[in-house]
Formats: sequence, structure tokens, C-alpha cells
Amino acid sequence: MVPNTLAVFIGLFLASVNVCAVAAQEAAPQPKADSPTKKTEKPALDIKLGYLRAYEPQLALSVLDVPPRDQGVAGANVAINDNNTTGKFLNQKFTLDVTEVKPDADVVPVFSEMVAKGDRYVLTDLSAKQLLSIADIARDNGVLLFNVGATDDSLREEDCRVNVFHTAPTRSMLADGLAQYLIWKQWPRWVLVFGSHERDQLFADALRRAATRFGGQIVAEKEFKDTGTARRTDSGVVQIQRQLPVFMQDLPDHDVVLVADESEVFGTYVPFRTWIPRPVAGTAGLTPSGWHPASEQWGGSQIQNRFAKASGRRMLSKDMAAWTAARIIGDAATRTQSNDEKKIEAFIRDDKFSIAAFKGQRLTFRKWNWQLRQPIFLGDGRSVVTTSPQEGFLHQFSELDTLGVDQPETKCVLK
Repeated sequence: MVPNTLAVFIGLFLASVNVCAVAAQEAAPQPKADSPTKKTEKPALDIKLGYLRAYEPQLALSVLDVPPRDQGVAGANVAINDNNTTGKFLNQKFTLDVTEVKPDADVVPVFSEMVAKGDRYVLTDLSAKQLLSIADIARDNGVLLFNVGATDDSLREEDCRVNVFHTAPTRSMLADGLAQYLIWKQWPRWVLVFGSHERDQLFADALRRAATRFGGQIVAEKEFKDTGTARRTDSGVVQIQRQLPVFMQDLPDHDVVLVADESEVFGTYVPFRTWIPRPVAGTAGLTPSGWHPASEQWGGSQIQNRFAKASGRRMLSKDMAAWTAARIIGDAATRTQSNDEKKIEAFIRDDKFSIAAFKGQRLTFRKWNWQLRQPIFLGDGRSVVTTSPQEGFLHQFSELDTLGVDQPETKCVLK
């Protein structure tokens, strides 16, 4: 009887378990066939950046110096990828809208089209005249402009605008960075050889100002006129080799030859062709710039490798200026966790704002003209020689303000 009783008990127990399971299944809510089983994701917050550039193919005295087709734009694209790497965690999506015009074109119509498409942050690589033609239109439409190409001091001084931020250094910053190093080396006596085009004259003016500011002495000046000769032909090169030493033969004794030739007429030919053996600096020889393709300090190899992988070449100054501008916008959007234009602008203008740009320190804006403070690289075609500001050039607020026009000197009245 015991085994039979046990069997009956086990049977009753299993039956009760099955009944409970069936009841539980019937009580559980079943999903409807036509209802989604996952949450609907919110649409990403779009942050649109525009890039307006004046472009046409350019020649240079050396084929190694011909500007790459995507100069500047490549840096902005790397920054967009960097922004989206962080943005995907915050449901933000960054895009870049590139528009090109001719260097002498009227940019107002194309800029108006960009504004109509919704571009509220526009990186500009334009001439000073072109940039000024759209600055007030941008201000009236709530658009922020980021100047990544024009080095004209006038854009930060008498023609400054409240809605234009400058990540490209000025000519005065470049000249001051070079002058500090020459004075630090105790090479104070300079001769200045400059070209006949407007850009050459502007850089020559910046070098004269730097000499006065830091105790250099320009003992002689000479203008090299552009006569339109065939400099890149065999006969042209031979003539340059013969003519340049003679051109510089009557200059007084000096420590350094300063060259101001932004127009690429003669400057590349000056090193090793001077009448007496002297170092050359300026737009040839030891050259100041906002970035150097050989820079590896302060994590520079990291951005260089990322950039080379994306573009197939080394990073140039304009690429870094564009990268920095796009990252400023991205960082502001990330920190505010918003695509609200007023919040992003307020964050960029805040006293505590700074941006890391692989230059040894966090960079900030000068509030009086919205120029980005930054070190200046001095290098030749292969390596970085040094960076300015140099040791011993002090300032009561920031040593970076020893480069370029300081607040007590500024002519800027923001409008």
C-alpha cells in the first residue's frame, strides 16, 4: 500500500504544478501583434556646420609647397568625426556643408543660401574683403563665423565683429613669435626683403612692428619686384641663382635675412643664395605658423596619425585652424548637451571656456576681439625648431598675449 499511496501523491503534485503554470501564462499580459516591442528612439539632435572657402588651384616656387586640394576642409572633417564619436552617446549628430567660390567672387549669394539651409556655424576660408561682406549678414541672422584662413590683423582690429571668432593666427602673432626667438638667440640685426604685392607688404609691416616691440633692429630694407619672369623654368632658376646674390650684395652687415613673400615670387630661393652666409627667416627658411606637420609634442602624434589616416597626408596650419573651430563647436554642444544655438554661443563666450588643441596648454579667446590665443610654431620644411612665446617674455595675464596685438593696444570696438 505504501508504494501505491506514494505514486498517487506524486501524481496529484505534478497536476497542481501544471495547473499553476497554465494559470500564470494566462494571467501574463501578451504583446499585441501590431505593437512594437522596443522603445522608439528619439531623433538625433542635428548640429550643422558650414564651410565657405575661396578656392582655385595655386602654384608655388616648389612643387612640394603646392597647397593640397582639401587644405582646411580635411581638418574640419576629422573634427566632425571626433565630434560624432562623442555625440553618438549624447544623441547628437554633426554634419559639414562645404561650399566653394572663386577668390574674387561675391560670396553674399552663396552665404545667404547656406543660411537658408540652416547653417548656423560657418567656418570661413576667405579673403578679408569677402569675410567682411558677410559678417553683418551673419550677425543679423544669428550665425557665428569662425575664420580659419585669413591672417589679416584688420579683421581683429578696426574691422572686428562680435560674431566672428578667429582660430587662424594673425600676421602680427606670427611675426612676434619669430622675433622673440631671434632676440632670444641674440640675433638682433635684421635686413628685410619683401615682395611687391599687398600680402607681402602686410607681413613686412608685421615684421617691422615686431622689431620695434622686442628690440630688433632692421638695418636695411629692399623690395623684390614681381616682373613676371619664368621662375620655374631652367633659365629662370639659373637667373635667380645669379641675380639674388647681386640683389643682396649692397646690404649692410646683419645677423638674419627676413623675407616677406606670401605671394611666392622669390622667397623660397633666398636660403643658400644670399651674398653673405646668414640664416633666413619669415616666409622662407625658419617659418612661423599656427601648426607644423612634424609636431609630435603634447599628444600631437595622436592628431597627426588620425589626420593622416583620414586624408593620406600630414596636417597643415589651415587644417589645424579648421579642426580647432569645428571642435570648439562640438565641445560646446557636448558640454551643454544641446543643439540650442543660444546655449552653445553662451558656452563659447563664457569666461571659463577653453579648448585643447595639442599645443601644450588649453587655448582661450581674447574677449576684446575674439582671437584665439595660441603658441606659434617655428620650423623649417622638416622639423619644429621651437615654439613661441619664448622663455623670458612675460605678461601680467597670459604669456600668449605677448604674441600679436594686446588689449591695451587694440583698436577693436566690437559691433
